[in-house]
Amino acid sequence: MTTESATSEDLGKPPPRWLLKTITRLHVLLHRLTGGRRFNTLGGDEVCFVTMKGAKSGRTLTIPLMYVPYRDGVLLVASQGGAPKNPVWYHNLVKHPDISVTYRGRPMKLRARLAGPDEKPELWPLCDQHYAPYADYRKRTTRDIPIFVCEPTA
Repeated sequence: MTTESATSEDLGKPPPRWLLKTITRLHVLLHRLTGGRRFNTLGGDEVCFVTMKGAKSGRTLTIPLMYVPYRDGVLLVASQGGAPKNPVWYHNLVKHPDISVTYRGRPMKLRARLAGPDEKPELWPLCDQHYAPYADYRKRTTRDIPIFVCEPTA
């Protein structure tokens, strides 16, 4: 009998895309069916629901994401668990930065912008304090993990 173990190539590798899409759609559906009262967490950590436009499809979609409360908006960290590539939603926000975010029942219209290299040293401690695994994710990848600063639109 043989047992397979994860190779170093598998570390930081995200689950299959079809599985992520299925879980995401189910999570959003159940959240909506409960009127937003349930399914506000992922793995015990609080999530927000981000409505955005797809970079390629142009379709409106909503996904649950980890977030960090920040000033009058939120920070969104495109970590994808330390995977070597940015998550698909990263490209959506770069192309279409006007988003809607709902967390704790509070809907907000926000504009996402990438944090500059001068801002990130100040933002990472906030992110790590809110969600400790971010520090591990940075160690898993050579990629400079993007942070989106999402602020209210004027």
